Formats: sequence, C-alpha cells, structure tokens
Amino acid sequence: MFLPGAGGDPAFWRPVADRLRDLGEARVLGYPGFGAVPPDPAVRSLDDLHRWIVARLPPGPSHLVAQSMGGVLAARLALERPERVRRLVLVATSGGVDVRRLGAAEWRDEYRASRPGVPLWFVDDRTDLTDRLTELRAPTLLVWSDSDPISPLHVGSFLADRIAGARLAVVRGGTHAFASERPDEVAALIRAHLT
Repeated sequence: MFLPGAGGDPAFWRPVADRLRDLGEARVLGYPGFGAVPPDPAVRSLDDLHRWIVARLPPGPSHLVAQSMGGVLAARLALERPERVRRLVLVATSGGVDVRRLGAAEWRDEYRASRPGVPLWFVDDRTDLTDRLTELRAPTLLVWSDSDPISPLHVGSFLADRIAGARLAVVRGGTHAFASERPDEVAALIRAHLT
C-alpha cells in the first residue's frame, strides 16, 4: 500500500510501484479532494482520512510505504493497527513530529498558494506522535535525502533514534520528491527491506 504526501496524488508512487510489481499487487492511493480524486464529504479531517485509508486496506497485514504527510498517516496506522502493518517504509516525512524544531523549512504557505483547492484541514493538521514512536514495532525503513529542506536528514535521524530497529537510508542530493524522481534507487531500497 502506497500513500502519497500532501499532494495526495497516486501518480507520485506509480514509478516505484511499477518497479516492485513482481512482489505482489500494489495499491497506490490518492486522497479524496486532492488532484484528480473526487472529494468525499465524509473526509473532513486527518482522522477521517485515517479511517478512509483503514477501510481500503486489503485483508491481513500489508507493507505500507508512505511519503511526507502520508508518513504521518502510516505511522499512526502502524501504532493503532499494528496487526495490519507487516513492514513500514517512511520517506521524507515528519512521521508525526514537529520538524520545524529539527531545522525544516516551513512549506505550508507556499503549498496553499500553489494549490488553492486542497482541503485546509490537511495543511493545518499538527498531529504529534513524538511520544508514541517508541511503541512502533513494524520493521521500519526510513528513506531520506541529504538535500531536502522540507524534511531534512536530521528528521530521519531523529525518527531512527526513536523507532526500535529502524534503518535509515540516504539518497544523496534528492529533492523532497526524490522518491518519484529517482524511482530506481528508491525501489531498490524498498525491495531490500520488503524481501
């Protein structure tokens, strides 16, 4: 199961998912009300979106791969429904921590200006999972860039220190969207973690 970031666009993960199709069926989600995905009147908060995602999980445990704001949803899912998450991959995300205190650039104003139609609840959410990260038990891979101002490498290190057994992999010189821009590298890292 692939979860995108604040763009909510399922196309973000398609290049990586295509490279991993031999591992099994990939579900690449887009979020209601974002991009080409029609709004769902029942989704008016991150809590609603979390429930919406849970309802779309296949039966049994799944591998969960998530980027940026999707990583907040994935971390929460792994904490609240651990039986549904076999392995977790968090990519350039806050993971539910305040990244500004870890040196991250503020992205919300520019995001709002460039995408005036997106739901504001998604942009304004400040879910904080910091105190719960030590409870996360799914085998976790953290994939970060060393050049991303939105989720700098220090954030990945912070998460690695708190998530038991987590491994941090670094993609050199990537932007915040490096997972979609450099699918060969990212798919290889994910493949090694999932297999």
